[in-house]
Amino acid sequence: MKRIFLFLATNLAVVVVLGIVANLLGVNRYLTANGLNLGALLGFAFIMGFGGAIISLLLSKTIAKWSSGVQLITGAEGPDERWIVETVRGFADKAGIGMPEVGIFPGEPNAFATGAFKNSALVAVSTGLLQGMTREEVEAVIGHEVAHIANGDMVTMTLIQGVMNTFVVFLSRVIGYLVDGWLSRGEQRSGPGIGYMITTIVLDILLGFLAAIIVAWFSRQREFRADSGSAQLMGRRQPMINALARLGGMVPGELPKGLQSMGITSGVGKLFSTHPPIEERIAALQSAQG
Repeated sequence: MKRIFLFLATNLAVVVVLGIVANLLGVNRYLTANGLNLGALLGFAFIMGFGGAIISLLLSKTIAKWSSGVQLITGAEGPDERWIVETVRGFADKAGIGMPEVGIFPGEPNAFATGAFKNSALVAVSTGLLQGMTREEVEAVIGHEVAHIANGDMVTMTLIQGVMNTFVVFLSRVIGYLVDGWLSRGEQRSGPGIGYMITTIVLDILLGFLAAIIVAWFSRQREFRADSGSAQLMGRRQPMINALARLGGMVPGELPKGLQSMGITSGVGKLFSTHPPIEERIAALQSAQG
């Protein structure tokens, strides 16, 4: 859960900042010089939308490390760390991806995987997860995170977020243009006014939250696939079922904003939840056993 929530928050911040910079640089005057140029606006929205998503993706691993207090390990620290690193290595080899960086972060039970590229990702588990689960259950959780990487989920979510951003930027400026025209009716001036600037900034934020709901829905679907991926990597589903059942009885660690789509935790609100309810995930695994 941690990875996607952080990604969403970073993306929203980047898009808003890019929008403000565009206003300050006078880009909007070009778009509205002779009435609203919808073709130019769509191109602008596409660049802004995918630019924000890609920047968020490229920053994802760095922000995850910083916000979670991840300590990277190599396996030389002790037998427990060696087991974690070798477990990640074994799953990475089975999944056909490069060895991710491996880390441990303090806190209640949780884990996440993040990174822009399959062959240079990060897998991190919390101290609470290591202390509260059996090794087999921890192994299943690690398999879930490696499956996220192998499935290319961060890139998939970036593409979805880019499409959503494009619509957000486009609609906010169309509405901003209409509002500004209504506020300035009768005035003689060239270019957009303060009404346009304020409206687009506010709508970038509000529509950004609506877009996050759609992205969260896609994230929930990817969770089912990662659960199945863990079962495939381990050769059986029961360890993942056991891990989910144990997590259902735990209080998941609070995750930094922007990382929530790729960790393991229960939902925090139906619309914005990046994970399905644990009972649904267990039922999906159990139904697939036959």
